[in-house]
Amino acid sequence: MAVAPNPVERLSRALSGRFADARARTDELFSLLKPDSLYDRPIPERHRIIFYIGHLEAFDWNLLRERLLGIPSFNPALDRLFAFGIDPVDGGLPSDQPKDWPAIAQVREYVSQVREELDDELDALFASPERQAEFAPELLLNVAIEHRLMHAETLAYMFHQLPLDRKARPRLDRAMEGPAFQASRTRMIEIPSGPITLGMPRDGGQFGWDNEFESQQVNVPAFAIDEFKVTHGEFLEFLNSGGYDRQDLWSEEDWNWRRQARIEHPVFWVQRDRQWFYRGMFEEFALPMTWPVYVSHAEAAAFARWAGKALPTEAQWQRAAYGGTDKITPKGNFDFERWDPAPVNSDAGGSSALGVRDIFGNGWEWTSTLFGPLPGFQKFPFYPGYSADFFDGKHYVMKGGSSRTAACMMRPSFRNWFQPHYQYVYAGFRCVRSA
Repeated sequence: MAVAPNPVERLSRALSGRFADARARTDELFSLLKPDSLYDRPIPERHRIIFYIGHLEAFDWNLLRERLLGIPSFNPALDRLFAFGIDPVDGGLPSDQPKDWPAIAQVREYVSQVREELDDELDALFASPERQAEFAPELLLNVAIEHRLMHAETLAYMFHQLPLDRKARPRLDRAMEGPAFQASRTRMIEIPSGPITLGMPRDGGQFGWDNEFESQQVNVPAFAIDEFKVTHGEFLEFLNSGGYDRQDLWSEEDWNWRRQARIEHPVFWVQRDRQWFYRGMFEEFALPMTWPVYVSHAEAAAFARWAGKALPTEAQWQRAAYGGTDKITPKGNFDFERWDPAPVNSDAGGSSALGVRDIFGNGWEWTSTLFGPLPGFQKFPFYPGYSADFFDGKHYVMKGGSSRTAACMMRPSFRNWFQPHYQYVYAGFRCVRSA
């Protein structure tokens, strides 16, 4: 008769399985690229692709080796080179050249050795549960797993911007069309006043990032919110009405960015012979009018002013999505379901109890809330800059999730954030109006 595994064994198996699955997810992404693409920089504000091949392993290695396993480094130079990404906020862009990076063979050897050593040491750790460590193994492994899954999404943003011929096409999404539908800027859902929970309790026993603690109750006054995310068709009306040329619709900072960067349309749109096309991950096709538009916060805010509305606060979005409860199990277009979005009326994005549709997945949603700490915030001592480095008044909270967001990060307390002029994220928006 087989002996049932004890709780430590069950935990180790579950975490090891999730760790392996996360690695497989990012390995699959890199396999989509043709070899001559690995030193490209598809997004000017980010490192070259070669950095991320090494970074995912270096992060795991630096975190687990130093804080949990206590083993020596075999290549400190690469540990440092691949330790940190970049997020320039002053307009300065990286200027490194491909020759400044190691050869791909050396990077892949580093990746292989890191994985081998980590796996051996983690197996030994879980086999000796009495081993003492500064931090709980499950905490650090959850950090490593979710960090990698976040990159599985942000790498998709990056690879999306590569020329189509630099990628190998996998199975493409099945074309999705919802019922006959015409978006309307006047279709809004009335949300009654009521409480909502932001964050999660520190003693709740669930994993969360440092910015998700501590939980707080917020009473949200009544408001109305768009039933659906703003679609390509609606945003095209804004563009055709001259929205990109009306300075009164933009903040001074956003207007200066738009002019200097010559932003004239969403970055996912391409115009040929006066016709707009959507630049999908692996192909271009006529602009799908019922899909959610993906834009920067600056573009979303300008549209909201044009429509006589505003972007929701984080608390308003939470109220519309969860209706005073966090017991809803989200269903929608997330967890790597598709490479591209689906029509907002196809129910691929799920619905809230209050009737707000396409709210779980199918595209993050910008809010008007600047990213900052919740009451009781405490930095992760093993990753002090994860959130605190971005409490700078230059990043906005996003809620929801996209088709490339892992299911574990669809929890109500999860908070994403980006700069207002970053166009490349899979982020749409909906608007609100005070009651």
